[in-house]
Amino acid sequence: MTDTTNRDHVIRQMRDAILDNDLAIVKLVNKRLSLVAKLRDYKAEHDMPFLDTEREAWMHRYHRSANSGPLTAEGLSDLLNHLLDLTKTETRARSDA
Repeated sequence: MTDTTNRDHVIRQMRDAILDNDLAIVKLVNKRLSLVAKLRDYKAEHDMPFLDTEREAWMHRYHRSANSGPLTAEGLSDLLNHLLDLTKTETRARSDA
């Protein structure tokens, strides 16, 4: 960071707002991981498969219809795919521990 951008109060305020937003995202992802871990445990206890590709496809359709932008449909799809992959990896690691 340059001294000029560090002293610019508008840039500093925007960066602080972005950081606050990023922290909120991390908090929500952690909450999602906890919820999915509970779902994974419940399904395991009831001999149900964890993965549900129909549900994942429905989630993509649902989020696509709810998205008002500026996130593009392709960007949303990438985000959801990454979120689903991360959730599967993180909850699998937790259940294996």
